[in-house]
Amino acid sequence: MNKKARKPLPISPRVRLYSGKDVALGPGKVELLTRVAESGSLSKAAREMKMSYMKAWLLVQVMNRCFHQPLVTMERGGAHGGRAVLTDCGSEVLALYKAMEEAGVKAMKPSWSRLQKLLRPAW
Repeated sequence: MNKKARKPLPISPRVRLYSGKDVALGPGKVELLTRVAESGSLSKAAREMKMSYMKAWLLVQVMNRCFHQPLVTMERGGAHGGRAVLTDCGSEVLALYKAMEEAGVKAMKPSWSRLQKLLRPAW
């Protein structure tokens, strides 16, 4: 049997942080925070993620409830609409989460390299 050298497969751990029964932070909420930080708009972030504004707003409410300080503040709009702003706490939480993901990937690499050799090739 001809064994071809396989291209390394990516590894993508999915970290979820719980506060009681609530998911305080996870991949979807981190994506929402990232898009809010980039756009300054919860409605735009929700549209980009193909979710309703109400669902995005509820996710923000859960995150804000789970931390000592809010991660996102909302300002009602006038003629140009409102805006959403990541607080200093929100920016710090986002950076820490991303650092945890990177550290997790780095820690998993030796085992992941060995595990890939045990996987059947994807045709």
